[in-house]
Amino acid sequence: MNLSLKPHIDGQRPQRLLMGLGLSLVLWLVGCATTSGTATPPPPLPGMNAPTAQPAARMVADAEQTAERPVSLKPHGNLGLTPPTDVWERIRRGFAMPDLDNDLVRNREQWYSSRPDYILRMTERSRPYLFHIVEELERRKMPTELALLPFIESAFNPQAVSSANAAGMWQFMPATGKYFDLKQNLFRDDRRDVLESTRAALDYLQKLYGMFGDWHLALAAYNWGEGSVGRALARNKAQGKPLSYSDLNMPNETRYYVPKLQAVKNIVAQPEAFSTQLPLIQNHPYFKSVPIERDIDVAVAVKLASVSLEDFKALNPSMKRPVILAAGTPQILLPWDNATIFEEKLQAHANLPLATWTAWQAPRTMKPEEVAQQLNMPIDQLRSVNGIPPQMMVKAGSTLLVHRKGQLNNDVTQQMAENGHLSLAPEIVLKRISVKAHKGDSLASLAARYGVTAANMAAWNNLKINAILSANQSLTILMPSQAPRRVTKPAMGKTAPRSHTTAQHSAPAKARR
Repeated sequence: MNLSLKPHIDGQRPQRLLMGLGLSLVLWLVGCATTSGTATPPPPLPGMNAPTAQPAARMVADAEQTAERPVSLKPHGNLGLTPPTDVWERIRRGFAMPDLDNDLVRNREQWYSSRPDYILRMTERSRPYLFHIVEELERRKMPTELALLPFIESAFNPQAVSSANAAGMWQFMPATGKYFDLKQNLFRDDRRDVLESTRAALDYLQKLYGMFGDWHLALAAYNWGEGSVGRALARNKAQGKPLSYSDLNMPNETRYYVPKLQAVKNIVAQPEAFSTQLPLIQNHPYFKSVPIERDIDVAVAVKLASVSLEDFKALNPSMKRPVILAAGTPQILLPWDNATIFEEKLQAHANLPLATWTAWQAPRTMKPEEVAQQLNMPIDQLRSVNGIPPQMMVKAGSTLLVHRKGQLNNDVTQQMAENGHLSLAPEIVLKRISVKAHKGDSLASLAARYGVTAANMAAWNNLKINAILSANQSLTILMPSQAPRRVTKPAMGKTAPRSHTTAQHSAPAKARR
């Protein structure tokens, strides 16, 4: 692009025109440099000073000189004049973490590059999510290589669950998820939610970077736990050893954690060097958030949006039931074009029912068969949709998903949507036994002897509670078929099983989340 000025028609070049064009050029360049959403410049690394602003007069003078000669712009400069061709290029432009270069990185590079099918599956699976994650990282001015972290955590599978019960593509443990306001109830698990889990993960990473002032240490803490990293640093400091990530004594999983991310970063930076081809992921939003104001079946939402159930679940993996409760799930995510279709069809269904399921609270402890009979619902369906195993009872106060009909025809309240829970207890199977009364026995003494109530004794034997019993009188008692007749105290010296917290020390990756 040549910005040299052509001579004026009268052979002169008025100074006023030159000054005006120079100032316009300055404003244009400044505006381009601050444009967001395409190539936000990475933040200065720790220890680097931000460039100082130039006086306006100096900038105008520079612009006048620039107007007299051709201007050559670098295609990957931070001015953002050339938008990224895809999300991968956008991620490359935002790399801001120091590189790790050691044998562990080489080892992981070889591992990933020798598995092209695995890389293809991971990268294809990331397609719906990458743009949003990069947007959030740029908005927070965080290094964009952090967008690659779900490759290491879950291979970008939002439904992933570890053996330690860490869930989602960012792999949050239940307690850490609650700390970062990720809702976990009967109807949804925000550890799997695309928007909420990303928000929580970046909040956590920012917190860890604020604690340690080093991205490698922050990542080690994300994997191993901030307390573990803090203690490892304290040990090194006491022994006069370096305090960098590579110098800490840590479990193997944490030792390989940052090298894994660095290896994926290197492959994304130069895929051709590793004989790898990354799928094209366009640099624009994949999904759109659509508000939900009425309870709606998942099957109905899928039909109105003209998407497959698989695609719907990929964008809304936190939803655990066949119905979306508006009070607890105020929005859903849909592919961009399908969101418009959904909104139009939803308006056309404004006066039609959208949900065939609702929530119901058990007034007392009940057998599933009782619930099914009371609500006129097939017992197999009740068990299946609520995950009730055989020989279990539904405890009082539990929330069940049931057919929406009759009096159960209103949207679920926010209280139930937010706090619904299912508590189960083993079903008690009673067996009939016959006992003999001793001289002087009463219903009360017999009841105490066998661990039942006097009222039940009277009912079982069709007697009054104060009835006088004769010696050797035969009486019926109903006892739990598997209940122990006698409580045995544990032998002295036996140790209790290790607690879950203690056991976590053998699983460093999940101890922190």
